[in-house]
Amino acid sequence: MITMIAAAGENNELGKDNGLVWHLPDDFKRFKQLTTGHNIIMGRRTFDSFDKLLRNRKHIVITRNKEYKKEGAVVVHSMEEALKLCKDDAEPFIIGGGEIYTTGLPFADKIELTRVHGTFKDADTFFPEFSTDEWQLVSEVEHGTDEKHKYSFTYETWLKR
Repeated sequence: MITMIAAAGENNELGKDNGLVWHLPDDFKRFKQLTTGHNIIMGRRTFDSFDKLLRNRKHIVITRNKEYKKEGAVVVHSMEEALKLCKDDAEPFIIGGGEIYTTGLPFADKIELTRVHGTFKDADTFFPEFSTDEWQLVSEVEHGTDEKHKYSFTYETWLKR
């Protein structure tokens, strides 16, 4: 099962200037819980935004740059190449950014989407639109605001029909 995992605003906003436009510690914990022990597929800009490697995950980076190399990452040049490397992983995760989500959507079986309840006008990266004719919402868990979370959000799990 190939899973895309993302947090997106009400208008599918993902971020700005290669960073997030919100801080949701509980969503970070959920991301870690779901992706630990799995392959994570991402674009070069997403990988470059990390301060360090994410522990206990194999980092697969997709880039058009044939010269790109980074310690701790396996570099490939297409989603197909990335997915071939994941054949022994029961649930590899596509973790972004926007272009990688768009490329990965046809391959995905599941979407773990944290819907952030807000709109973010400055965003420059977006999650792709997907059709409820092709995807079924199977789970929703709401999370309100609190001292650590300025925005409320809902964990949504979608399965391809």
